[in-house]
Amino acid sequence: MSVSELWVCSEAASCYNSMDFNSTNCTSSDQFLLNPDFYVILPVFYSVICAVGLTGNTAVIYVILKAPKMKTVTNLFILNLAIADDLFTLVLPINIAEHLLQYWPFGEVLCKIILSIDHYNIFSSIYFLTVMSVDRYLVVLATVRSKRTPFRTYRAARIISLCVWVLVILIVLPFTVFAGVYINPDDTERKSCVLSFPSPESLWFKASRIYTLLLGFAIPVSTICLLYAIMLYRLRNMRLNSNAKALDKAKKKVTVMVFIVLAVFLFCWTPFHLSTIVALTTDLRTTPFLIGISYFITSLSYANSCLNPFLYAFLDDSFRKAFKKMLECRPA
Repeated sequence: MSVSELWVCSEAASCYNSMDFNSTNCTSSDQFLLNPDFYVILPVFYSVICAVGLTGNTAVIYVILKAPKMKTVTNLFILNLAIADDLFTLVLPINIAEHLLQYWPFGEVLCKIILSIDHYNIFSSIYFLTVMSVDRYLVVLATVRSKRTPFRTYRAARIISLCVWVLVILIVLPFTVFAGVYINPDDTERKSCVLSFPSPESLWFKASRIYTLLLGFAIPVSTICLLYAIMLYRLRNMRLNSNAKALDKAKKKVTVMVFIVLAVFLFCWTPFHLSTIVALTTDLRTTPFLIGISYFITSLSYANSCLNPFLYAFLDDSFRKAFKKMLECRPA
């Protein structure tokens, strides 16, 4: 089961406590089972996300690695973002299989791998978007002051990207440790891949949600919002006080693209993090409607992994031209 499904147990069941979705205390409850068609429609939707995301992100990776003109600092961060999305879509078929089977048949090791990659998807995307926002801020600031950025090199971007991956691995490590296969005592054949916290489980569950909310959303998003606020303020002042243009056409396009990619990410992931706040502050009764909402929120966050390639294609002329050039058939 994907850990992004915050409000749902693996067999769409209620838990002993409304705060303990994804805990080892999930027990079967037929009254919360959804329409059987739902368990077919959802894997189909996930399959579309997987196919589109894998194709699109692989194309982005191929173009950036093969086209010499695409080797820029911003594109290197985009490359890492595409790798993170590709990594997630590669393991999505296992989540699809679990939905169809309605139990976890793949063992303990694969459970830890899948839940870890699912968490990589939560943290890596927002951290690379934060780095891209910092990069845009430095470029805009340097342009406003008519200065160069000698430290902004491709080599420095590679080092920063490596540091981001190391940071994400360290952040996700606790989830890897607690990931495991839970066997329902009432039905030993029904296994679930969940986060198995020690006692008191309710407290550990709340701590894990707060941990994810702060490190995976609140802190990086606040940083991004502050950077863009300062950036817009400086550009506004420059328009008022100078006839010089703050950014040339190419830099404007890249900045707008990064902003739109960020906006789409927030649109897809904000409901997930808001659901965390709701789960931590309220005591909602588990109902089929609530379970349906949780799956919708999960699907929306998954969809973000296949949207970015389309944004690059529509917003980045250099990417579009490089991709078309790669598709050209040349005689040997």
